[in-house]
Amino acid sequence: MKIIVTGILGQDGANMVEYLLQNTNAKIFGMIRRTSNPNFVNCRSFIKNERFQLIYGDLSDSVSLDNLVRDIQPDYFINFAAQSFVGCSWEIPLQTFDANATGVARCLEAIRRFQPKCRFYSAGSSEEFGDVQYSPQDINHPVRPRSPYGASKAAARHLVKVYRESYNLYAVHSILFNHEGTKRGEEFVTRKISKGVARIYHAIKNNQSFAPIELGNLDAKRDWSDSEDFVEGVWKIMNQQKPKDYVLSSNETHTIREFINKSFHYAGIQGVWHGSGQEEQMSVSTEYAIKNEVQSSVLIKINPKFYRPAEVELLLGDSTPAREELGWKPKISFDNLVERMVKYDIDNFKI
Repeated sequence: MKIIVTGILGQDGANMVEYLLQNTNAKIFGMIRRTSNPNFVNCRSFIKNERFQLIYGDLSDSVSLDNLVRDIQPDYFINFAAQSFVGCSWEIPLQTFDANATGVARCLEAIRRFQPKCRFYSAGSSEEFGDVQYSPQDINHPVRPRSPYGASKAAARHLVKVYRESYNLYAVHSILFNHEGTKRGEEFVTRKISKGVARIYHAIKNNQSFAPIELGNLDAKRDWSDSEDFVEGVWKIMNQQKPKDYVLSSNETHTIREFINKSFHYAGIQGVWHGSGQEEQMSVSTEYAIKNEVQSSVLIKINPKFYRPAEVELLLGDSTPAREELGWKPKISFDNLVERMVKYDIDNFKI
């Protein structure tokens, strides 16, 4: 068995490779773009594995995708490559759409032309639902994106459906609600929080001053899971008798404020909220500050530049069909997820 996995430098691609090496006997081909200085930190566990091979390709280059599919003749093509940062998608909307939508079309064309028996996976997003009409959101919820990123993923979803029905391909586009982990990119709010908490933890420990973590909307509600749980679900989706799209989610919702509170809790730092609106802040409690001789006080402050032009206030998934039909369910709870991320960043903190 041969499997191409794209986006292996990111959390999902790396976790997918780790899962496949542990649970299959397949040869894994991990695709990355050729750049001057790729960061392989997420690939340390498998980069030298004899069943893993690094390959170069680009979702914006159809020739590279054609060549890879034609030469490797993969049984599976799992696409996690994307411009995946929602906030950045307003700054580079065309690049976002080219990678996330047109890039999927290029993958599908390569499979159609050179290996139509290959099973294709496209990573969808709850951002496709955007301005939600009802909760929880299931696979039938209307497509109502509120960002270029969400629109690009919605377009990819339609493309997958067209190719599946037109060419009888095993092609699926599952909706992944928010998922995080220790491999999450530092630009994402959850990792920004966990790494910020680790930075403040070590500053307090070393009796040093620290700058606060600056964030935007603290009351946005998200359905958070661990990426490691999701890659197992993806593999189950890829191995059904017939292709079918699913939602993967925790079926719970939590605010960014909750993520912050739990992050400081697991770091053993006591904070209190005060103020309102853009003036709201979280500071160390007086008792904690005196006991630990804290040199700074503000832990969290609001920075308006981190507000989205069009905010998605609530995302809450309904993954009941995946749980009942695939036998999948997340193993890592929201509290476990936060604790794992904070403790990982504390243990691996570097100045």
